Amino acid sequence: MKTPFSRLHFLKTSALVTRAGMRSRMLVGCASLLAAFLFSSGALAADQFATVPEKLQPFVASNEISGAVALVATKDRVLHLSAVGQSDLASGRKMKTDDLFWIASMSKPFTAVAVAMLADDGRLSFDDPVEKYLPEFRNLWVAGEQTAQQRVLVKAARPITLRDLLTHTSGLGEYRVTDPHWTLAAMIKVLAREPLRFQPGTRWNYSTAGIDVLGRVVEVTSGMPCDRFLQTRLFDPLGMKNTTFWISPSQKKRFVQPYISKSGKLQPTPIDYMYGGAVTDPARPPLGGAGLFSTAEDVAKFYQMMLNRGSFNGHQILKPETVTEMTRKQTGDLRARAGMPWGLGFCVVEDPAQMVANSTLSPGSFGHGGAFGTQNWADPTRGIIYVLMISRDKLQPTPDDSAMRRAYQQAVAGALDGK
Repeated sequence: MKTPFSRLHFLKTSALVTRAGMRSRMLVGCASLLAAFLFSSGALAADQFATVPEKLQPFVASNEISGAVALVATKDRVLHLSAVGQSDLASGRKMKTDDLFWIASMSKPFTAVAVAMLADDGRLSFDDPVEKYLPEFRNLWVAGEQTAQQRVLVKAARPITLRDLLTHTSGLGEYRVTDPHWTLAAMIKVLAREPLRFQPGTRWNYSTAGIDVLGRVVEVTSGMPCDRFLQTRLFDPLGMKNTTFWISPSQKKRFVQPYISKSGKLQPTPIDYMYGGAVTDPARPPLGGAGLFSTAEDVAKFYQMMLNRGSFNGHQILKPETVTEMTRKQTGDLRARAGMPWGLGFCVVEDPAQMVANSTLSPGSFGHGGAFGTQNWADPTRGIIYVLMISRDKLQPTPDDSAMRRAYQQAVAGALDGK
């Protein structure tokens, strides 16, 4: 007996639909399994550093800091980026990962790299005397014995060099007189009138103003303002879109208010290094010693370039040998900070055991901290970049060894070691 065509067609169609449905369900099932696997893998990757914000949150809860941004990276990618707390307690604005901080002395390596780029260009040498570019530094004097009635001055044994400035061994101190609207050239001329604190190269003494001098050398040598040189030769090639000497009106809402702790409460505090000027005032001079504002991601890009031997996204910012020169010990037997001698513009970790916050870093790590607790370090041995951004004045025992940085470093180390 023959099966009617309509019934046969129905049976074939039903079979096809059934097989198609099965295939569809199988594909959906496989896709679900794959999605679950990818989600699980992503969750594991994200959870690897979950303890970092968890360890920083208690400092917010106890009113020690208003908030923080933490970042961990390798030379080619960001592994972790998080934010806790608030950027402005008065408005209650939540801290965001792209907020801008005053990075204070973390500015110094940027200025040092500007000088190094000019050295790579053949425009100057690290061992050039400063007076070659700034005549006001000729015939310097050194302060000797001093009483209430008189101060003895002696001739400097030799001119100060760019290397002296980069390593804080020049003998220069800080400004005695300032004005928020002097030009960089004017500020440096005023500084040059002061006697050195010691003979060049004989001691180590931290000098923010000395790095400002290097910014002026950059201007004279390059023929452009220090800020423009940094923008065109460094910030733009690295994609650092949020690093500046002056907070713009559009950036103001992302600026993290600095605080100081008084009687257990956080109170707003000014940035003395602005010398009375506002953070938004473009008439302030571009001071390379401590004048920059930036974000965690921008700063990380700079250190990715350094870990990549001067290269970033196809741009060769520095020669590899120049990176090596800048990040090796330059201060010999002169004592700088605990376990940390100086390179050229960078602090170098020689003995991590001498500072609690450095204990998880490898010897040869390099970086710099800032007065309000911002920290940035690169560990070439592990290939890791550490960025911690906070904005709290008078951290104890020091901004480099604050309780927040200790907690951050330990949390990152635990995540990397799988503990």
